[in-house]
Amino acid sequence: MLILVTGGIRSGKSEHAEALATATGAPVRYVATGEASDAELAERIARHRARRPSGWQTVETSDPRTVLGDPGATVLIDNLTGWLCHLMATEGLFTPEDVAAWGPEGEAGRRRVLDAIENLARRAAERPGTTIVVADEAGLGGVPPGAGARRFLDLAGEAARILVGAAGQAWLVVAGQPLALKPGPPPALRPGRPLAITEPAVAPDPALRQHGDTEARPGDLDFAVSVVPGPLRAGIQDTLAEVLAGAPVDRYPDESGAIGALARRHHRSPDEVLVLNGAAEGFWLLAGALRPRQAVCVHPSFTEPEAALRAHGVRVERAWRRPPRWVLGPAAIDPAADLVVTGNPNNPTGTMDGAASLAGLASAGRILVVDEAFMDLVDGPDASLTTRSDLPGLVVVRSLTKVLGIPGIRAGYLLGPAWLVAALREHRPPWSVGAPALALLEAYGRGSFATQGIAAAVAVERAELTAQLRGLPGVEVGDSAANFLLLRVPGGDVVWRALRARHIAVRRAVSFPGLTPDHLRVAVRTREDNQALVAALRAALAPS
Repeated sequence: MLILVTGGIRSGKSEHAEALATATGAPVRYVATGEASDAELAERIARHRARRPSGWQTVETSDPRTVLGDPGATVLIDNLTGWLCHLMATEGLFTPEDVAAWGPEGEAGRRRVLDAIENLARRAAERPGTTIVVADEAGLGGVPPGAGARRFLDLAGEAARILVGAAGQAWLVVAGQPLALKPGPPPALRPGRPLAITEPAVAPDPALRQHGDTEARPGDLDFAVSVVPGPLRAGIQDTLAEVLAGAPVDRYPDESGAIGALARRHHRSPDEVLVLNGAAEGFWLLAGALRPRQAVCVHPSFTEPEAALRAHGVRVERAWRRPPRWVLGPAAIDPAADLVVTGNPNNPTGTMDGAASLAGLASAGRILVVDEAFMDLVDGPDASLTTRSDLPGLVVVRSLTKVLGIPGIRAGYLLGPAWLVAALREHRPPWSVGAPALALLEAYGRGSFATQGIAAAVAVERAELTAQLRGLPGVEVGDSAANFLLLRVPGGDVVWRALRARHIAVRRAVSFPGLTPDHLRVAVRTREDNQALVAALRAALAPS
């Protein structure tokens, strides 16, 4: 496959091309087309050489077509400009004149230059290995001195168009941020390869797909799912009634209203907002679109991000929160990670990390995903990162499921860099978010729901439930900023079964990496429900 990476001077295009080459996993042959003709070029070449891995083979040539023969290697040609200048000089196309027509000879030389580019594009696209070509975007890259500059710009633009026509992928890099101009198909679906279900590259872990909704039976008092209990609030009922009784359901869903309202709420541009069919969809879109080289998921935490990455063949490294306070230390994150996923407030520990601490995890070349599904339930200073569009690669995922108590209506959204949001839109089916969810998202964006009042009410019940649970023998209760508590009880499996016999459903937390069968997660419900839980747990812990 041929991949084109283009951009302006010092845009980061070479760094992105080098990352793509590394990701192929094949030996890399770096093809340098520039010559150290002056001290400044010599410095540039030296900087590039120092940055490249020691195992890469470097080839200096004026014609990159000569090094395409090795089918097992990834060939990285950096950069097209050096070869293009060589071809122009060979054809006598540079001229010292201020104004010069191409003329018959110049036009013939121009055609021969483009033929050479077309030959490179065809051979690169057809060879078994990956070929990556770095090119200056015409008008943004270097311009040779003299009147031949206009000819160079013409040929550079035409050359890029030839290459992108043959390329399976094309990237424009602006200020270090790669924008996918032509996303490639997943490897298993490339033309010429059979479509087949094969053994996954990374083994799935069934425990990662276990969630609280499977714990409760009909008639159980449900402490296993962490949603605000009770009947739908009047504002939600009114919004749903308006949608179901009105025109929006007789046409395809229109996301623009919800996107605009959410953008205004978080002081973001609409192109930085992606509405989701539930927050979990965002993790699956990110896994499919990014395919990171080194992914880190912080645990114990919500397991769908890791499940999604594994399903897409990504090997996941785990970073750990340490008991008893479950604080995330920045040193736990591998500096080389290009994708980091964490939660705030974190599920199931209830931990709140400071905004400044999380912001410190963002860096150029990394995507930092912060799951803020429970942030609306935090009663206190706003620790959200939703307005931080200045942080490189930051993605914030939000959900209405928890605070509004509507798990059956999949309503979530994602905030991130415009280039990444655009790529995620390309990876999802059309109309994935229905009219009822869009109406709720738009109303939420306008501030129609009194979420601060809900959070304050939850905080009161949480404090009382925490105190009562800590009064039970042997029960350890962690501090929480959300609408759930993480417990550690002796004989957790036995206690879980005893509660179940009393029709009390709680979440077994052993499916969260890093937790044990003695860990249980319980939701904060109404005062009456919470007292029933405490009574049942006291009975379960009593000596028989």
